[in-house]
Amino acid sequence: MELKNVSKIYKLKDEEINALSDFSYKFEMGKMYGVKGHSGSGKSTLINILGLLEMPTKGTYIIDKRDVSKLNSKELADLRLNTIGFVFQDFYLDENMTALENVMLPLLVNKSLSFKEKEEKAQKLLMEVGLNSRIKHFPKELSGGECQRVAIARALANNPKIILADEPTGNLDEENEKIIFEQLKKLSKEGKCVIVVSHSDEINNYADEILKISKGKLVDKK
Repeated sequence: MELKNVSKIYKLKDEEINALSDFSYKFEMGKMYGVKGHSGSGKSTLINILGLLEMPTKGTYIIDKRDVSKLNSKELADLRLNTIGFVFQDFYLDENMTALENVMLPLLVNKSLSFKEKEEKAQKLLMEVGLNSRIKHFPKELSGGECQRVAIARALANNPKIILADEPTGNLDEENEKIIFEQLKKLSKEGKCVIVVSHSDEINNYADEILKISKGKLVDKK
């Protein structure tokens, strides 16, 4: 993934807000990136653009060797579904579905797999995040850390190359925070590109590179 001089400008009445300004960076496969910055710095806008949830106002975004500005809405949706996995702070699990059913959700549109194959794949993903004994539990029966691991398994359902995590440990205690960061680090070691927005300094112990954003600009990297 590569951003070249990307800007995102929101218009609010007569005012223009520069959420991202001339942002350039190349993200590599097999690495875990931490993105830090104060509230309003542009972190969420960056994640939304990387995740194809928003389009840049200016500049170029190349993902999987494709310029997103040249793709139609269906091509963007397919690219998002098959290339990117999302993990959010609030899990967004369906409370009326078991852990297994939640992980199966992204697989339902995959017509090449039978229902049994989808079920087996979801079960395997839950085993990989250490929840093989909790597959029939509903979210209300799981801890916050377990819910986030279900969310990670769900994000992996279509075997995406890229994982975008927006404050994935924001609602977790210290112990579960480490478990989630370890899971994300493992994914990067397996060859995926993992990008994590986090306020926690714990990210420094896991990320290969830390990007600091201020007022929509990349001000530091290490």
